[in-house]
Amino acid sequence: MNLDVNLLSPEKRRLLTMWVQTAWHLLELADELEHANPPPQPQAHHSQQGRRRRRARRRRLVVRDWLARRPLFGQYEHLLVELNREDSRCYRNFLRVDADTFGYILDRISPAITKKTTNFMFPLEPGLKLAVTLRHLATGASHADLQYGFRVARNTICTFIPGVLQAIIDAFKDEYLSDEWDQNRWDAVARAFEERWQFPHCLGALDGKHIRIKKPPKSGSLFYNYKNFFSIVLLALVDADYKFLWVNVGAEGSASDTQIFNHSQLRDLIEGDDLGFPRPCPLPGGDVDVPYFIIGDDAFPLRPWMMKPFSRRQMAPDQQIFNYRLSRARRVVENAFGIMAMKFQIILGFLNTTPDRAEQITLACVTLHNILRTRNRDGQMNLIDQENEDSSFTPGEWRFCTQLLDGDHRGARNVTTLDGANQRNYLKDYFIGPGAVPWQEKMIFK
Repeated sequence: MNLDVNLLSPEKRRLLTMWVQTAWHLLELADELEHANPPPQPQAHHSQQGRRRRRARRRRLVVRDWLARRPLFGQYEHLLVELNREDSRCYRNFLRVDADTFGYILDRISPAITKKTTNFMFPLEPGLKLAVTLRHLATGASHADLQYGFRVARNTICTFIPGVLQAIIDAFKDEYLSDEWDQNRWDAVARAFEERWQFPHCLGALDGKHIRIKKPPKSGSLFYNYKNFFSIVLLALVDADYKFLWVNVGAEGSASDTQIFNHSQLRDLIEGDDLGFPRPCPLPGGDVDVPYFIIGDDAFPLRPWMMKPFSRRQMAPDQQIFNYRLSRARRVVENAFGIMAMKFQIILGFLNTTPDRAEQITLACVTLHNILRTRNRDGQMNLIDQENEDSSFTPGEWRFCTQLLDGDHRGARNVTTLDGANQRNYLKDYFIGPGAVPWQEKMIFK
């Protein structure tokens, strides 16, 4: 039977704590008496085994008194209860999710992170584990720092956080980061880009960021990036609503965005026409069939399925307009990274862990970001770039804070195909013709 101390009255929680402390002290006393008057051991081998058992028992049973008072003073048992009752905004700031979303996540992952009760050992509640994990992601606080507020031993926190992260990834990946695609889903993505950003036939914006890690043993310069620190790379495709459609996490920091993309399954599926992209059709007001595409920056190759800006040297006005329209649509990926990093600041700092663990942390943050964009969009409006009535934009709060480092664009082989160049030129002409918006000239000539 699992015991949820939140269901107990304060007086019963106090009595339970006193009982647990008394039991621990009695067990410690019994162990000390046994150690002071050991029974005769007929063989040295058995004596050594007995000493090892006693030392192990002491390690298991000795719990610091202040940790044992978690039901009385722990942040999960008291502070979060108070914040949920009195100040929902501070609750959301503390965990980066509101109470409803916390409950939603907890219901889905509880079976995976709940442990069985054993003799003299009450397992930690799943809610406590989730709260500690979310606070860890929100602030980047170390396990040693987290133990004081939540009153959970550091070694225990080290043990359960990876399990909670994996439970979040496994429970929500099919719903919020699915790799199953069909034409209906892509149609919805393209429609959103056309309605919100006036960029038809766009199926996502692609970009990469670096996540700082410690140098893995015997890795040489493999993870050493162009900004002179060790990292893994997060390459992501983002939709019109700042949600991640596809991610590649864990590539070595020395790799460029283009290298990672060129060796990714996403590129293979696109080039093999195996991703369910909609069939080419005319743009609104046009009469020529145009393939659907994703958009990127100068680092990526120009293809019919990948549009990128014109070179900024001696651009004609129509090329400047195309670049403005593409840059405006591409802001979604910049904002997605910025929102996620502000919410889960662990990825802004130094991850003192292995590349595999850093990959798990990053993937959990991506999953949680998509959950929040789906359930709590209104709570993130101040973080996002906002367009004004004159079509200028007010920078989101994320732009004034520490940001993730851009992916490496150096050494990219920007091979342009004739079909890609022709399609970009067609879009360029379309954006000064049937696809023009009233404010675009003002934005490039201001």
